[in-house]
Amino acid sequence: MYFSIIIPVYNRPDEIKELLESLSRQVYQNFEVIIVEDGSKISCREEVESFEPQMQIRYFYQENSGQGFARNYGMEKAKGDYFVFFDSDCLIPENYLKILNQAILEFNLDAHGGPDEASGEFSAFQKAINFSMTSFLTTGGIRGKVADPSKYQARGYNMGFSREVYNATQGFRDANQGEDIELSIRIKKLGFKLHLVREAFVYHKRRNDLKSFVNQGFSFGVNRVNVNHYHPGSIQAIHWMPAMFLLGALSVILAYFICYPYFFAGAMIYGIWTLGVLVSSSLENKSLCVGILSIATSYGQLLAYGAGLLWAKGKALVLSTK
Repeated sequence: MYFSIIIPVYNRPDEIKELLESLSRQVYQNFEVIIVEDGSKISCREEVESFEPQMQIRYFYQENSGQGFARNYGMEKAKGDYFVFFDSDCLIPENYLKILNQAILEFNLDAHGGPDEASGEFSAFQKAINFSMTSFLTTGGIRGKVADPSKYQARGYNMGFSREVYNATQGFRDANQGEDIELSIRIKKLGFKLHLVREAFVYHKRRNDLKSFVNQGFSFGVNRVNVNHYHPGSIQAIHWMPAMFLLGALSVILAYFICYPYFFAGAMIYGIWTLGVLVSSSLENKSLCVGILSIATSYGQLLAYGAGLLWAKGKALVLSTK
């Protein structure tokens, strides 16, 4: 299997250097790397060219069009049998391609998605973000911990599919509005086999501060509604949970002023959940500091996602009545 690894990048030369260093250590060596500079003002060409002696790598520049369309551009230039996509803030374990190649052959996969994890070298805040994005307490385990691998919806930071899938789908429809989820759903509707490959994980070195992480969470909620435009019914019960979390929190605050017993009951529920986040993250990361930070990132993640989904859904309903 010859892999084409396609990576869109926007003003992140230092990240690309770290990512390429991790790819240079791959056990499985039958691959090329395609970097698509998506209208960056800070070029990574120099960093890319420094790796030419170590791997098959090509650099392309296009005017800014968004990561989905940058991936499409990379696929137009690719030579591989199977395309693999990473975000520029990922680090790839050395056995990733070996594991993926074995999984594709063993399970006859047309497409795959993989989870993300936090490296031990990540900062406490990065580990807290990883917890809030992957824990069952926050996302229900839909980002890499689903019981049935065939139910997984791949994410653009760690996904891939065959050239045959690309020919059938023509790649991503959107620049950056849940384009990875939309394509995952479309791949399955066309009858291709897409599975979660749990062992093919990446270390996702997110560079967010709390404000940008909350903004990103809001965008994720909006994006889920955008995906639903393409695939009605794709907003399922689990996607409404953050909205219910938000509405519940607002109800607790309101109850403080009008009905104290209800406030006390609601505060107890949120208090137990908060304690669960603290204990679970502290044990998972072996750090009380990460556990405390995880409270902030988990509340931010759920409240922002819920607000984004409700805002976008409400806007869609208003526009549909005009």
